[in-house]
Amino acid sequence: MQIQEDNAPFDDINVTPMLDLAYVLLVIFIIMTTASVQGVKVKLPKAKMTASMAKAHLKAVTISENGDFFLDAYPMTLEQLGLRLADLKRINPAQSMVIKGDAHTQYAKIMQVMEAMKKADITDIGLVTSKAAG
Repeated sequence: MQIQEDNAPFDDINVTPMLDLAYVLLVIFIIMTTASVQGVKVKLPKAKMTASMAKAHLKAVTISENGDFFLDAYPMTLEQLGLRLADLKRINPAQSMVIKGDAHTQYAKIMQVMEAMKKADITDIGLVTSKAAG
């Protein structure tokens, strides 16, 4: 075993603390990016009375301002949405749905989604709003 003098230069750099920091930053990045991908952001209309629809098997259909359809966070056409709603109803007969329409969405788009839900025989439907001030 060789003893090193106090003034002797080091031959190598200890990179373990730097790797620990890199792994922590990587984990934080992964958590933050997956937390932000929960749905499509829309500006919800305001309502004075809101009800809680906290159910485990609840699915959301979102309609963006420009009329695009999303099931949870997945974009799809109206035809694809109708097929997927029928599949969900077949898998779970008590399927509950909510419609999250942007405040500037054309009313006809919301009605198209409601008709697709009616064709799929989904009757437990809610409309998502944000609470109005006052």
